[in-house]
Amino acid sequence: MTIHIRETQPDDLKPLMALMHDYVVGFYNNPWPGDQSIQLLINNLLNQQIGAQFVAEQDGELIGFSTLFFTYSTMKAERVAIMNDLFVTETFREGKAEAQLFAHCQQYTREQGCAYMSWITAVTNERAQQLFERLGATRGDWVNYSIT
Repeated sequence: MTIHIRETQPDDLKPLMALMHDYVVGFYNNPWPGDQSIQLLINNLLNQQIGAQFVAEQDGELIGFSTLFFTYSTMKAERVAIMNDLFVTETFREGKAEAQLFAHCQQYTREQGCAYMSWITAVTNERAQQLFERLGATRGDWVNYSIT
């Protein structure tokens, strides 16, 4: 029952799309952007130019995923990674999979020479906030906004 964290592979497309559906629709209650759009996103991440995506696998089954996107920090004048997603199916929450995915993203960020990795989570997602703080993360000083 070992959890293995690895880079997403083309063969992961269908089970990864199912995980992403659970994340977008089931966890965050957002509308599904559509299979074609999600497939395009996954394919764009496979070449690791805009970012990278990792999966948590146990006994041949995908149980979670994380997504990093790359950008630059003007303040540091260096490349940085934004952890856009960290999701594990409900059965595996509160276990090792979340911490392993997080650690993998952190290590990958360092290996890529990024100045840091940052992320946001919903203000109501207290469980995730506790996980991040337990893993040594600190809250930032910035206020996040968005507009459509």
